Amino acid sequence: MFSGIVEEAARVAAVKSEGGNVELTVECSFACELKVDQSVAHNGVCLTVTSVIDDGHYTVTAIEETLRRSNLGLLRPGDRVNLERSMLMNGRLDGHIVQGHVDCTAQCVERKELDGSVEFTFDYDVDPTKRRQGYLTVEKGSITVNGVSLTVCLSEPGRFSVAIIPYTLEHTNFGEIREGSRVNLEFDIIGKYAAALMNV
Repeated sequence: MFSGIVEEAARVAAVKSEGGNVELTVECSFACELKVDQSVAHNGVCLTVTSVIDDGHYTVTAIEETLRRSNLGLLRPGDRVNLERSMLMNGRLDGHIVQGHVDCTAQCVERKELDGSVEFTFDYDVDPTKRRQGYLTVEKGSITVNGVSLTVCLSEPGRFSVAIIPYTLEHTNFGEIREGSRVNLEFDIIGKYAAALMNV
C-alpha cells in the first residue's frame, strides 16, 4: 500500500525487453536501502525489486498486463519515473490510500500556467460498466496520477483537471508532462467500494 507521496523522480538507466515483459533498471538515491522482493511504486505501478546493484541502481520487471494498462512501456533511458516505497503503518497518511494498481492511462489535453500553479487537464476512456464500478473522478476527490496523490479541481465524464504547485513540478515528473503525454491513473479505492455497495 502507498500514499501517493513521491519520494524521488529518479532516472531510468536501462530498458530491456524479455519476451512480453520489460526489465527496468533505475538509478535512485535510496537504491542501497532496497532489498530483493520489496515493493516500489513506479509512476504509480507497484513493482517488485528483482535485484539491487551496488552503484545506486536496482531492477524491476513489468509484465505484459502491466505494460498494457500503464505508461511503463513508453519509458526510455533518461526518462524520469516517480518512485515511492510502500507506506509505513506507523506514519501519517499525507496523501490518500493508494494500492499501486493502475486502472488505465490518460492523455494530457491541456497544460495551463496559472498564477502560482500549473493546471493539467486529462482525458481518459473507461467503459460504462467500469464507470458504474467507481472508475471516475469527483470534484475535490482524490486521484492518483503517475503515482502522485492529487485533488481533482474539475471533473467531467472522461475528463478531469488538477492544479500542481511548484514543489510538485520540481520533485516529480509532472514538470515534463506536456499536451499529448500519457499518464497512469488509479481511481480512489474508497469510491470503488462505495460504488460496489450501491450495486449490491
